[in-house]
Amino acid sequence: MLSPPKGFPANLVRGTTGDDQADEGPADATHGTAASDRNRIAIAVGQLDETLHLGMHIVLVQVIVAVMVLILFWGRAPTAYLLSLFTVVLSLALVSIAGMRFQRRARASLAQVMTKQRVISGLVLTLGLAWGTFPVVLYGHADADERNYIIALCVGLLTTPYALGPIRHVASRFIVPVAAGCFVALASRGDDPSEVLALLLALFVWSILSNTRRIGRFSTLRIADRVQLAEQSETISLLLNDFTENASEWLWETDRDGRLQNVSQRLVQISGIPAARLLGASLESLFRDERAFGAEGGKANAVLSEGAVEVVALVAERKAFRERVVEVCVAGAVQWWRLSGKPLHDGSGRFLGFRGVGVDITAARESEAQIAHLANYDFLTGLANRALFQDLASMECERAERTGVPCALLYLDLDGFKIVNDTFGHALGDALLTRVADRLSGLVQPNGLVARLGGDEFAILLPCIDGDDALALARAAIERLSVPYVIDGVQVEIGVSVGIALAPNDANTPEALLGRADLALYRAKAAGRGEVSEFTPDLETSVLKRRDLEVDLKRAIAQGELSLHYQPLVGLERGEVRCFEALLRWSRDPGGPVSPADFIPVAEASGLIGSIGRWVLHQACREAALWPESIRIAVNISPIQFRNADLVLDVFQALEASGLAPDRLELEITESVFLEMNATTISNFRELRALGVRIALDDFGTGYSSLSYLIRFPVDKIKIDRSFIKDMGTRHECLAIIEAILTLAAKLSITVTAEGVETVEQAIMLRARGCDDIQGFLFSPGRPDHAVKGLVATLPSRFAEVFRDDQETDVAA
Repeated sequence: MLSPPKGFPANLVRGTTGDDQADEGPADATHGTAASDRNRIAIAVGQLDETLHLGMHIVLVQVIVAVMVLILFWGRAPTAYLLSLFTVVLSLALVSIAGMRFQRRARASLAQVMTKQRVISGLVLTLGLAWGTFPVVLYGHADADERNYIIALCVGLLTTPYALGPIRHVASRFIVPVAAGCFVALASRGDDPSEVLALLLALFVWSILSNTRRIGRFSTLRIADRVQLAEQSETISLLLNDFTENASEWLWETDRDGRLQNVSQRLVQISGIPAARLLGASLESLFRDERAFGAEGGKANAVLSEGAVEVVALVAERKAFRERVVEVCVAGAVQWWRLSGKPLHDGSGRFLGFRGVGVDITAARESEAQIAHLANYDFLTGLANRALFQDLASMECERAERTGVPCALLYLDLDGFKIVNDTFGHALGDALLTRVADRLSGLVQPNGLVARLGGDEFAILLPCIDGDDALALARAAIERLSVPYVIDGVQVEIGVSVGIALAPNDANTPEALLGRADLALYRAKAAGRGEVSEFTPDLETSVLKRRDLEVDLKRAIAQGELSLHYQPLVGLERGEVRCFEALLRWSRDPGGPVSPADFIPVAEASGLIGSIGRWVLHQACREAALWPESIRIAVNISPIQFRNADLVLDVFQALEASGLAPDRLELEITESVFLEMNATTISNFRELRALGVRIALDDFGTGYSSLSYLIRFPVDKIKIDRSFIKDMGTRHECLAIIEAILTLAAKLSITVTAEGVETVEQAIMLRARGCDDIQGFLFSPGRPDHAVKGLVATLPSRFAEVFRDDQETDVAA
């Protein structure tokens, strides 16, 4: 028995082919169900119908071929044989035609269908046997032309079974006798061409048998799918009936007079109107409040929504419509329905009424309203977001320009928020932003707008207010927001800086107004925490200069205008050069030298510091690799660079490319690195230490960091800031701080370098107090790379002269 294809239900195939008839009976009684029996009968009938439908064409072909044989071989072959073959083929054709007509009119059981399939198999076998004699009788005594006719006719007959349909083995019962007759005929010849033809015929017959088997299987699957589709259609019909009662959507129907009919229970539930009142009522009844339904005068006088009026009009005009939204009132509550409908006509075109579908979209409309709210308001604080701020600011700028009455924009940025967020976590940071929003909202009058533009940036838009009032509000905001916050038992303190711009005096578009306020905010933050600044025209000038500087700096990087100078760090014990600090220089073309104090902040703000810092690392390491091995190279690292996850890779690549030993590279960082310590910063610090690179803490004592960082993140060197060195001879406070730093460093085994040493007296005082190295103009400013060797050679003698003069002065005294 042929196994069902993968994925095809075996119970639908079982009992549907001729060879499976013996399996009927107990197996069917045990495993069959009413549904499976119906499916089996339907599949078997489908197989029979398809075979008989295709069989009509086969019968006609067989009769035509028999006539052709009679004509071609009349007088060349035994007449009795030719007439007998023609008679057999014609008789089988007539019997087949009669059976086809009978089958189309009859309804049969499964057993009867199986019997008919057996009869078809028998007829096909008989026909195959009859045609199998054709090559045996005629081929051996035929001439060359006649053999060609016989071969052509036999090949054509062998292809006939492709049309025999899905009944199993029917095709093989025709092919096998015909093929056998052909092999016998070819064997009777026994010559070489016959052997070749026999081989080709065997391949051809094998291909036909394989393909007919596959075609029969696919045909059976197709019939089974058709049966299942019919079952599904019946199921869908049942589900559709259930849909009208229970689904979220509902069907509605009117007669030609526009009266509701076939009212479903779901329609009753959704409308809140009893079925008895809806049946035969006008379509408008769906769109009025159920509490007024039937009340004298109340229902008729109720006002329909615009969407309801439109739907009623379309139905009255007999026009189809799709997805029209209607606002209705059900039991006093507003609902939204989406309706579609089309007119119905009979075969003669006579109007029968309307039929359509409706769905309650109230929940969706409420969700849309919620989404619309979220599109204009900040989810966290409930304040207006940037989009709503932009719209209202556009209206206010237009009004201010038209009327001349100013509008003020306060741009606020929280001071210290990032530290709170990183220290206590984002949850507390979000709660803090909510508290800030509440305090700001309490400060602003109802006609003002408070918006959160993103992160810890806020804006206040104040219509009809002058600069003095805006300045007063800004100061009140600074005072109010600076009051400590207690959140989940944690007390936190932040500040705020404010920039102010006025329309139409400073700008007449939201973008320009916000840009002016941002410039003012930039100046306020530069002045320190908790400051307020108003926009002035000179701010824009400075920004343009800064922008030009940024453009030129990008060009300078591309064209190689940057260079490095090196300033020596001289040991106070013997005067030897222990290290050179790499100092970045830029000669602007045109324009001449630009101070690092001017272009480094621009590089940091514009994001260029990464590429510049990478170039400095590679250049400094490459040049230092040519120096004596006892001399190190110190490279300044920006806090922005140190927070970059690629810093360690950049350092490694610079060392590898130059061949410089890691312990000869000294990276100088400032205390601000520790001020904004995060996971990346900590990882970079530890990986650089593991790499063997030395870490120096520059400008020590001038930042906000705690001394505890020296324990958590030990460094190799501390550099005392030049501001302490400058006044150490005149202010005892500076000298006390220097002595404290030197004592602390000695206890922690940290090397100390004093920056900005310019006088012999400073050097002597530092040497007397145990400072390790000094750096400054006393011995040398920064010099180009070609001067390094000369400095290494001459500075020890210069050091000896300085301190010999000092010793001689002491002796003379």
